[in-house]
Formats: sequence, structure tokens, C-alpha cells
Amino acid sequence: MDTKDKTEIAVFGGGCFWCTEAVFKMLRGVVSVLPGYAGGTVENPTYEQVCSGTTGHAEVTRVEYNPIEIPFSDLLKVFFGSHDPTTKDRQGSDVGTQYRSIIFYTTPQQKAEAGEFIREINSSSSEGTLAVTELEPLIKFYEAENYHKDYFARNKEKPYCQVIINPKLKKVQKEFAELLNGARK
Repeated sequence: MDTKDKTEIAVFGGGCFWCTEAVFKMLRGVVSVLPGYAGGTVENPTYEQVCSGTTGHAEVTRVEYNPIEIPFSDLLKVFFGSHDPTTKDRQGSDVGTQYRSIIFYTTPQQKAEAGEFIREINSSSSEGTLAVTELEPLIKFYEAENYHKDYFARNKEKPYCQVIINPKLKKVQKEFAELLNGARK
């Protein structure tokens, strides 16, 4: 495999995976995005089990990306810019440990970069509000049920998509235009 074709995997949890999936699908250099579950104790959890808050899993998005086209540091910028990393176990009206802010790293470099990014956020906070984003190694990723895949693309007219996801996408499009598909480097 040519180095320019080498991909890496990173897994992000920033609230509902419908939102994070839609955000990461817009970025250049992203090869695939899958919603799923990670960080819990139950094998092959279902959406209902994860939503109960008893499995320890977070709703996450598995991002396969080409680090030549989009470095991990840019994924971190978009991740932290598209959710509130300062609220423990919640994003907006989504509440519970399954909605926690978390990064599951797959390489030592990702661990180091994410840790440094979180430290920089916390040291630059003028209001004293700290990021509560967890940083853990990816042990196991469980793919979400098929009806969760491409949820936003298939359900743009639904109220949740209109009220919650659309504003996030517009924010990312505005703040990170240079990282979007079709944008010039």
C-alpha cells in the first residue's frame, strides 16, 4: 500500500452519533464514518441497552481518514468545535453517560495529540470552564444498527435534524470551510 493511501482510525463521542457522523462526513480526507458504541462492558450492545445508561458505552463515531489529506489535529479541531466538551455526560437535551465527550485513540500519537489539545483548551479557558473530554484507548467498537447509519442524510426533514443537526453542520461549514470536501488545501 502506498503511504498516501494509508488510513487511520479514530473514534469520537460528542453526544448523539447522528450529529457527529454528519459532521465528519463533510470533511475532506475522511474515507468512511460509522456510528456505533464503545467504552462499555456489554458485548454487542443494542441501541436500547446503550440508551439505558447501564452498559457503560458511549454513542460514538468511527472515522477512517487519510492523515495525508486531513491530519488528526484537524479532526480534533472539528470535534471540539462541533460539541460542548465542558458538559459532563450531556450534549444539549441528550443526557446520560452514553452522550459523554470522549476520544478513543488507536495510536500513541493520537493519544499524545488529543491529550495536548485538551490541556491547551483547559489552560486557555478564560472563564475557568474545563473540558471534561475523556481519553481512552479503543478496545472494541460495535457498529450501530443499520437504521442509525446516514441518519441525517436520510432524515433531513425530521425535527431533530432540523433543530439540532442542521445548526451544527452550518457552524462547521462556516468555521472549518477549508477542511470540507471540495475545499482547496
